[in-house]
Amino acid sequence: MPNVVDPAPKSEARAYVLGGNASTLAFTSSLVPENRQVTAWLVPLAWTPIGAVLGENWQRVGVAADNLAGWTDQTFDPSDERSFVSSLRELELLARIGWSAPVPEALGDDTVVNPEDLPEDILDAFTHAPESLVQCAICRRSCVRDHFVWNERRLCAWDYHATVFGKRGPWREAPYEERLWETIPAAAYVAGPLLEDVAVDAVVAIDGLEDELAHRLLNEAIAADPAHPHLAVRTSGGYTLLRERSAPPAPPE
Repeated sequence: MPNVVDPAPKSEARAYVLGGNASTLAFTSSLVPENRQVTAWLVPLAWTPIGAVLGENWQRVGVAADNLAGWTDQTFDPSDERSFVSSLRELELLARIGWSAPVPEALGDDTVVNPEDLPEDILDAFTHAPESLVQCAICRRSCVRDHFVWNERRLCAWDYHATVFGKRGPWREAPYEERLWETIPAAAYVAGPLLEDVAVDAVVAIDGLEDELAHRLLNEAIAADPAHPHLAVRTSGGYTLLRERSAPPAPPE
């Protein structure tokens, strides 16, 4: 018989996670029906190269108390590779004892009743503050609102890297003039694995230096390698300098 978590005291806010998928995490804080319905909360999710991110705005929905298991299975379709559902046996046992707790203001390790049912990526997301999420302007994937913005369009990390760091990005073959530093791309971070797709290397990373010194170091690196186009990126911690890879030699005829 599975272990059942003791009901939380009425004064302690808790959440039982029902399941999740690529865009949503669902939980409930009470299995006591009201008008034959149980309240579930839908938390938006974004998956990024650095992990899952919880959204700020929750949606409240009513689920038929006698079909909670069916609703969970239907909502979190296993065809979605990121879908998971929690133990329905444990859910039934908690329903029998009338488990109920206040709704937490935020989800965290100390508020989730069943962390053993959750993927590691979701557990890691609990350690970070929730973010404002939007849909990527290109692929409609959920993404963090202000992590990647280009030409006033909010993009996911994948589309930003492909668009801005791709062949059509603002590459330079000479050091930056002072006025051009205000125009360089700004991103929350540069994701190394995504650079592989566009044949680009991150050759310099600068964090915590004054802009004047950082600009000088970046320009020196560009001037020392005139054979390759470079692109400076302002990140949340400083700067990253990217360099296009040389085209592979043509095969012999």
